[in-house]
Amino acid sequence: MKICITGGAGYVGSACLRYVAARGHEVIAYDNLVQGHAAAVGDHALIKGDIADTEKLTRALQDFDADAVMHFAAATYVGESVENPAYHYRNNLGGTQSLLDAMRTAGVNRLLFSSTCATYGITAHVPTTEDAPQNPVSPYARTKLATEWMIRDYALAYGLGFTMLRYFNASGADPSGEFGEDHNPENHLIPLVLQVALGQRDAIKIFGTDYPTPDGTCIRDYIHTEDLAAAHLLAIEATTSDTAEVFNIGTGQGNSVKEIIAACEKVTGQAIEQEITDRRPGDPPKLVADPKKLITQLGWQPKYVAIEDIIATAWAWHTNHPQGYGC
Repeated sequence: MKICITGGAGYVGSACLRYVAARGHEVIAYDNLVQGHAAAVGDHALIKGDIADTEKLTRALQDFDADAVMHFAAATYVGESVENPAYHYRNNLGGTQSLLDAMRTAGVNRLLFSSTCATYGITAHVPTTEDAPQNPVSPYARTKLATEWMIRDYALAYGLGFTMLRYFNASGADPSGEFGEDHNPENHLIPLVLQVALGQRDAIKIFGTDYPTPDGTCIRDYIHTEDLAAAHLLAIEATTSDTAEVFNIGTGQGNSVKEIIAACEKVTGQAIEQEITDRRPGDPPKLVADPKKLITQLGWQPKYVAIEDIIATAWAWHTNHPQGYGC
């Protein structure tokens, strides 16, 4: 297949681009490079453009003669979405509408959408299945849920096959050590902890130690980007012009904040200074995926199950590239 990957220079998008290309598909990245990095695309083709530019995006799809689109381009910072919801709605919802219109004009009728477990909000049942109620608690998560519904409406009205992947906490780095996580600002736990080990920050903040979990800190399901990429490949290959499918992607097991810190100490061989502070509004105590549907229907299996193995790949990236793609 010829696959256009929006947000293909981002953390997860570029991991999927490299993985899919290595397995025989033609790929092209389309990214405005606001959060993405051209270096993350490697030797693959990159078009610098915004998904809001419907005309440019349409030309890119037509010139590439795309068969399908993997859509990763989105604003993802929860705090920013509270402070500036206009940007998130314009980028996430409006940008996706621009993409869908471009796909219609270019005659591309297969879409894989990168969604999120954040659409579930604070779940009553853990692990979480795909049919759990969706009650998002942040503007970011609401834009993702609204986008899911827009895709469904476009599919019904205009003929579009889609697969939505709601994934949990993307983590880790390319096993080669050449590609990894580089956000500004960084808001993911594992790289923040590793920044303490690198001497780039004084301590890691723990937001609340009184949650109803075994050690009082929040529990999350951490999934390696290579396992995410493998799921995306299986999903796009299974998506036809009349597919309408949703899958959770996670390992099915969770690690608490304190467990992540302890695992980072083990991998790096360094003590990690900690700072206890208040809870953040809207943080669910526990978010863990039930990946049975993905395993059963698409034959997916995670390669990275032990959290130390995931962290080891991240540590290799951060030690080799302490300033991210800047060095």
